[in-house]
Amino acid sequence: MRDADGDDARQGQHADHGEHGREQMAVTKSHDPSRLPMLRRLLGDSRAVLASPNRNARSAVVFGRLLGIAFVICFGTGLFSHFLQDPLPWMRFPTRPTQLYQFTQGLHITAGIAIIPLLFAKLNTVMPALLQDPPVRGPLHLLERLSIAVFVSAAIVQVGTGLVNTYQWYPWPFPFRQVHYALSYVLIGSLVIHIATKLPIIVRYWRARDSYDAEGRFVRDDTVGSELPPYGLAHPASAPYPRGLVGRVMRWVDGAPAASTTGGAEPSRASRPDDESRPGGQDAADPARNLSPEPSLGVRAGRRERIARRGFFAGVAAATAGVVVLTVGQSSKLGEPFNVFAPRQRGRGPAGLPVNRTARAAGVLATATAADWTLTVVGPRLTRTFSRAELVALGMTEVALPISCVEGWSQMARWKGIRMRDLLATVQAEPSSEVRVTSLERHGGYRIMDMGPEYAADPTTLVALELNGATLDLDHGFPARIIAPGRPGVLQTKWIERIEVRS
Repeated sequence: MRDADGDDARQGQHADHGEHGREQMAVTKSHDPSRLPMLRRLLGDSRAVLASPNRNARSAVVFGRLLGIAFVICFGTGLFSHFLQDPLPWMRFPTRPTQLYQFTQGLHITAGIAIIPLLFAKLNTVMPALLQDPPVRGPLHLLERLSIAVFVSAAIVQVGTGLVNTYQWYPWPFPFRQVHYALSYVLIGSLVIHIATKLPIIVRYWRARDSYDAEGRFVRDDTVGSELPPYGLAHPASAPYPRGLVGRVMRWVDGAPAASTTGGAEPSRASRPDDESRPGGQDAADPARNLSPEPSLGVRAGRRERIARRGFFAGVAAATAGVVVLTVGQSSKLGEPFNVFAPRQRGRGPAGLPVNRTARAAGVLATATAADWTLTVVGPRLTRTFSRAELVALGMTEVALPISCVEGWSQMARWKGIRMRDLLATVQAEPSSEVRVTSLERHGGYRIMDMGPEYAADPTTLVALELNGATLDLDHGFPARIIAPGRPGVLQTKWIERIEVRS
């Protein structure tokens, strides 16, 4: 005989289970990432796939720190090179050490080359932050992201065109030097803005010991506003659409109703380590497991993360060291045996010295070899002309000075010629005069060169007639050229025809 009350109870229990089951099915459907709106599913899945032990705020700070140092070095040495070529009226420059420009420009090019792998590593590290949900959180966040876009774009253009410039190849319609100079201010300005907006994160993760726990796992601190997802990212589907224009755009893309919001979502396990490997996972739930002689799962997970990070950093370090070592030989004698990829090889060229611009390219083959060539020296009250033989008769001095080009290569050489201050004395000009030197070239931005009084008065500044014990080669500036300490090669004017005292 059936118990009516029992049957009713069981029926009620079945009914409750049915309602509960339907609720569970509804929740499961709403939590299924495959049923999320298209845009949010794309953002969430992409961030989950990109989550990695290497992509955290500490790694971003380390690469950002190295990039910041390299960009500041390039900016400072670049300004020095720019103002040497286009000085302001009040500027005076040191002539000692004589290899100063060789050092600064070599450092400029080397640091610029080192930026290339570091920039790719930084972009790789912060890539998940580009896929935020929502993409923009407000006007200030929009400005921050725009400043990052400007910085990254300027950095890529600056480094890319600078690298191509070292090979003297200009496949663009704009003047390289002027654009390179202007972009340097854009780059440094956007870098300052970026550092200011990310300062809390930089301070928080500046030291490694504050960034990882005892097992080697990254310590996430949500109070500083890092936009990088943690390793083992849960699908961020539980957040509602943001308010305002961004939310309306996202709803329009997803085809969602105006009042629609996504429900709470069970995190997806895509690209996520097991819960047992996270703090508070199985090890915390079962303390007895920690008594095992085997390392805990949390410790093993920490080791795996540490190995992954160190492998990534080692790869970046090897790439950076590689590009530096294999190119620095163009400006450093120590690196000369390893100079594989640099556009210039030391010791190659006429008289064992490389040439940037040949006499044929300059269009001076006929005028530079003419028998009636003379050098005109114009003083404040007297003008004189000298043949090459008359210049030799004035008495020659030998000095050791480098040719240091803006493209980064440089090499020491022995030069012999007449001191500039002695030549100025022949036209009754003060040794510390500002002079203008004109080349036989008919075209080119450096056909006319102005030299400050600090260089004209220096005893190592010569009108050079010989190089490395032999008469100047035509491609090195025959019949006469300028050589001065601490100056870019483009200002060491070749094939000169006139020197004029300006003050």
